[in-house]
Amino acid sequence: MKLAPFELHRPASLVEASELLERLGDEAVVYCGGTELLLVAKMGLTDFTALVDVKGIPELSGVGANGELRIGGAVTHRELERSPVVLSDWPALAEMERHVGNLRVRNTGTIGGNLCFADPHSDPATFLLAVGGELTLQRGSGPGRRLRVDEFVRGPYATALEAGELLVSVHVPRLPEGSRVVHRKIAFRERPAITVATRLDVSDGGVAEARLAVGSVGARPVRANQAERLLGGSDTGSIDFAAIGEAAASEVDPSEDLNGTVEYKRQLVRVLTARVLAEALPESV
Repeated sequence: MKLAPFELHRPASLVEASELLERLGDEAVVYCGGTELLLVAKMGLTDFTALVDVKGIPELSGVGANGELRIGGAVTHRELERSPVVLSDWPALAEMERHVGNLRVRNTGTIGGNLCFADPHSDPATFLLAVGGELTLQRGSGPGRRLRVDEFVRGPYATALEAGELLVSVHVPRLPEGSRVVHRKIAFRERPAITVATRLDVSDGGVAEARLAVGSVGARPVRANQAERLLGGSDTGSIDFAAIGEAAASEVDPSEDLNGTVEYKRQLVRVLTARVLAEALPESV
């Protein structure tokens, strides 16, 4: 199918972009990488008459670190997987990005576009939820507001963005020494059927803090709080991965689809959670 006719706008600043979005209202959509947007548009599932291309806005570019890692919303997946600072200090992020979609998607798609599209099968959303990432949203020259990933992603294709707001940047905290981060997925088709990511802060032979996120099985990625409590304070040499996988499976709310039934997806959670933890804590195997 062909795209319906539309007007293309290329604002040069946040102020100009916000003014355009507020003036055009529901007639406009933001375009950054477009890997998801143009696909659904060609399928006739959109009705926009204006496209606001934000790739040229300076505030949305760049990858840099000053304690935490700051990623501009228009940074592509390919830029992230090849960034020297990411490869050096956040290697798990580079590895996760290396497995997003395919090379064409990574060359064009952006981390901000991925998060704003809020596809339930997003790799970055699950990863960022596990490591404690936050997002800065801003309207024009106004003050930015920072949200956690689970505050931002409200459901399938639904976010906390307000009229005229853009996702300006993604922030990843500097991880403490001894922190272990693993992100893995299982895919039967183009998009993952399940994603599991964990961040374990290990100190003196024990898990000082644990974060575990599960995505792609339900409406949005979630943290497995009960499983995290079982992990926190545990001796790294005596962790029952199966019990933690069972706890994680009991906390998710899977949706039946082409990837499987509700119970099958719970089993995927059990299996992949145990695998991810075993990779993060090989001394427990």
